[in-house]
Amino acid sequence: MPDPGAGRPVVNPLDDRSRPTFTVGQVAELLDLQQAFLRRIEQHDLVAPARSDGRQRRYSRADIARVEEIVGLVGEGLTLAGVRRVLKLQAEVDALKRELAELRRSAGQVSGR
Repeated sequence: MPDPGAGRPVVNPLDDRSRPTFTVGQVAELLDLQQAFLRRIEQHDLVAPARSDGRQRRYSRADIARVEEIVGLVGEGLTLAGVRRVLKLQAEVDALKRELAELRRSAGQVSGR
């Protein structure tokens, strides 16, 4: 009987940036932040950590990178509302860049025919 996982690369769970692994206490210690700040940025919808079965926050490496970005913007003097706006605008710019790249690829395929 063939192995259904045969031929697939083995992925180490620690390599998965989206795997919710870290507790709020661990993240606070890693980034030298107060746990209350982490809860506050979650209340402002700036980061959305996963929840364990026991309803404890679990942060992924991607979440931690976002928290670091938020801390940097707050350090530059932005309010949390300002941070939310900057992050929203950055996401819009990224989406427009992807759309432009796709349009350029499409235009290149059309002109190459």
